[in-house]
Amino acid sequence: MSETPVLQEKIAPEAKPRRLRRSVLVLPSLFTVTNLFCGFYAIILTMNQMYSQASIAIAIAILLDSMDGFIARLTNSTSEFGLQLDSLSDVISFGVAPSILVLKWGFLPDVEPHIDPRLAVAAAFALTVCGATRLARFNIQSGNRKHFVGLPIPAAGGTIAAIVFFFKNPVDGPIFAYIMLAVTFILAFLMVGTLRYNSLKGITLAKKSHLTVLVIALLFVLIFFLAEQTLLILAVGYAVSGPLVKVCGILRRKKPARGNAELS
Repeated sequence: MSETPVLQEKIAPEAKPRRLRRSVLVLPSLFTVTNLFCGFYAIILTMNQMYSQASIAIAIAILLDSMDGFIARLTNSTSEFGLQLDSLSDVISFGVAPSILVLKWGFLPDVEPHIDPRLAVAAAFALTVCGATRLARFNIQSGNRKHFVGLPIPAAGGTIAAIVFFFKNPVDGPIFAYIMLAVTFILAFLMVGTLRYNSLKGITLAKKSHLTVLVIALLFVLIFFLAEQTLLILAVGYAVSGPLVKVCGILRRKKPARGNAELS
């Protein structure tokens, strides 16, 4: 009779770490599934002409997408399953949802289409298919990920959401519609391009913590008081950072070449 409690004492300490480990593995997936729900809900909001609310849902999905990866790395619970689930969620939240949003808000409003519907559908589909291609390429890349090759799909979808959130009302007139058409195609091509974009994963509080905290606090203040302007500047600024860095690199290489030519 006295052996039973002893066995229970030996088994119980081993069972607790297993349950804890299982909970840690599930936690990042909960953020990923919530990210997927935000993308799904953004599509419903778009179909009900609630465009501003749909853009907010996409913005929340971006925040959740960054959180699930951070938590997975923090708890050392990254897995192949989590990677694939995250990619499938991203296709919905940052590929399909922004495509439908820009299609309904910018190209084909319920009142009167501003551009050829076939061209509008082609642009929206380009955003989705290029985003899916970008994710597939990201999943098979290995090695250093301090830089992204091509514009990340959350940044592309976030740019569409930031534009919608800034202007609020649907596009009125063909001129702005064609501008949005060009922006959509550019974002799609940036995703499948080879331009490098800085990864924000390297930002930590270990180095220059006071400066990092100050910048983060300033961003929170700006988003709180000037949400539309701040989010638009951040989204567009990151999207154009790849081409700007490329152009600056080309100009930098040309300067020494000219100097050597003058010396000779």
